[in-house]
Amino acid sequence: MTKGIDCATPLTRASAAAFARDGYRFVCRYLVPTGWKRLTKEEADILSEAGLQIVSVFETKADRALGGREAGLQDGALAVRTAREVGQPEGSAIYFAVDFDANLSQMPIVIDYIRAASEATPGYFTGVYGSYAVIEAIRNAGACSRFWQTYAWSRGRKSEYRHIYQYQNDMVLNGVRIDLNESYGNEGWWNTLAYMLRSEDVNEIIERFLSHEFDKASEEDKVRRNYLANELRKASGQPVQPYVAG
Repeated sequence: MTKGIDCATPLTRASAAAFARDGYRFVCRYLVPTGWKRLTKEEADILSEAGLQIVSVFETKADRALGGREAGLQDGALAVRTAREVGQPEGSAIYFAVDFDANLSQMPIVIDYIRAASEATPGYFTGVYGSYAVIEAIRNAGACSRFWQTYAWSRGRKSEYRHIYQYQNDMVLNGVRIDLNESYGNEGWWNTLAYMLRSEDVNEIIERFLSHEFDKASEEDKVRRNYLANELRKASGQPVQPYVAG
């Protein structure tokens, strides 16, 4: 399980670093072309440099999915164009929000929306954000492959298909109003680094090579070792660790 947040407020270099120090590994941000809450290329670079992964979510209004297939095609095309502008690489995921308590009669048109969004996002995995009922219906229809469930409207139920779970809303941390999330793998997150290393590989390199290389080193060399280790951690989406003398 991995800790993360979602927020409407763009993060600064200081707030991104603070969340990374607190052990958060990913931030869900709005992949929309305009508006105060949108993710920009500058912010994507800031998050990436802090060692945070980015989860993209497209949402213009809460019940946009009720626009059905036509809305899904429009939003999917707009999301892809925006993803390229902010540096989101292909092979990552774009989640489309169903941010209301969709009922059984509305579900077919919601499915049509997500299926169309998926058709319009070639090169990217398509995901859906929504309640338990939405996640279950979309998954059973085969309309997309990534699932971000909110506890809201879920009535205590958790889908076994969820990749991300939003479990608390509307709290303030590090001066930012956020929601809390956890993830379980295959989230489709991304960053703007030129390459991406697996965290388990990085940790093995640090333990087996860097640690021994600087075992009997001077204080200056140990600082250098910590710097190199942190560069590897950032390249694998892990939070950096402060240097402790001694």
